Amino acid sequence: MHIAIAGNIGSGKTTLAGLLAKHYGWVAHYEDVDDNPYLNDFYEDMQRWSFNLQIYFLNSRFRQILEIKKSEKTIVQDRTIYEDAYIFAPNLHAMGLMSTRDFDNYSMLFEIMSSLVKPPDLLLYLRASVPTLVNQIQKRGREYESSIRIDYLKRLNERYEAWMASYTLGKVLIIEADHYNFPNNNDHLSEVIDKINAELHGLF
Repeated sequence: MHIAIAGNIGSGKTTLAGLLAKHYGWVAHYEDVDDNPYLNDFYEDMQRWSFNLQIYFLNSRFRQILEIKKSEKTIVQDRTIYEDAYIFAPNLHAMGLMSTRDFDNYSMLFEIMSSLVKPPDLLLYLRASVPTLVNQIQKRGREYESSIRIDYLKRLNERYEAWMASYTLGKVLIIEADHYNFPNNNDHLSEVIDKINAELHGLF
């Protein structure tokens, strides 16, 4: 089975993926952040590196999905291929940080890839307000993220909400991330696990 966690930068996807993998004995597939050769350059010059970064993520996510398809285990995935295509790339294009030529090229590539993959059995969406995102981003202290602007996070949140409103590929569980502190509060984690169990039992 394929469980995916969607959410903005700093919403807690990686933390929740790790906790769920530990609880259920699932295999976690994390976003390729530490080995990503474009991230630092992207945050220093978004216009120059936006296309390269998005292609790197698309390639990395597509490879993950092919691995998930082959696996006989339940996988929990940190961010989906759809978020790149419906949220991050169009946002960069709308902000004038990716040319129309590059965006059209990217979109055609995504369309081919998405036609070959199966959507997740259950999508968990971590909805978080901008103050929560900023707080989490500051806490983890990644140097290249220190330049992320509040209006950038706000635009991404708006796109996430629009995407969720039109998502029809499968089951969705929305988790209000502002109300939960997963790493430090077992009751919060248990509450979310109960909600996931209720959704999963409906999938069998």
